[in-house]
Amino acid sequence: MTTTRWSGTIGSLVLALSVDATICAAQSRSVKDLVAALAGADPATRAEAACELKHESDAAAQAIEPLVRLLADGAPVERIVCQERWWRNGEPLTTPGQEAAAALVSIGSRAFDPLVKTLKQPQWIARRNAAWALGALDDPRAVKPLITALSDSEPDVRAQAAWALGALDSAAALEKLTETVKDSDPRVRQQTAWALGVIGDSRATSVLLGALKDADAGVRRQAAWALGNIGK
Repeated sequence: MTTTRWSGTIGSLVLALSVDATICAAQSRSVKDLVAALAGADPATRAEAACELKHESDAAAQAIEPLVRLLADGAPVERIVCQERWWRNGEPLTTPGQEAAAALVSIGSRAFDPLVKTLKQPQWIARRNAAWALGALDDPRAVKPLITALSDSEPDVRAQAAWALGALDSAAALEKLTETVKDSDPRVRQQTAWALGVIGDSRATSVLLGALKDADAGVRRQAAWALGNIGK
């Protein structure tokens, strides 16, 4: 399987899959059995099931509903449970919700509508994971709901939405992103600066120049990178 690389601050994701005999044996479980395991009492069991469903890709379409429900699951789990090497900002842990998001991306376009609906769910963890998945799906229909998510009450959701819009390379989000680069949370400002740099529209230059004076060093650093990327 190919290696997929996503750039960004919060959304940074390097996926390096190492499929060995252990994984192949685990994948012998039926989709029905894996769906049942998504409701297991142990978070490691839930995360492992989501990981295995990810390898089933489109064949796991019947698991969309339980995977969407799992998006709100933020229980920490050692990444080794998936028999893979995952790094998101170097974090050693994953969650069943993150693995469910990756499985939904693997399923493809049939997961799009349920993910958009999840952006309105009360659990912020579910909204954040849905925002990541919508960016990773690379479907331009996600731009409008993700722009709305930039006004979410939770900074983690706003930051993830900014990453997703950058991953989608959406110039349509430029106006809202130039507002969001002044967000009250430095993580959101930093991620937004990255997104503006990826989109590469020179109309963002003035707000990025302003971000060079931000109180947060990470925001200043990301703004400098974005300006350099726009100027290429």
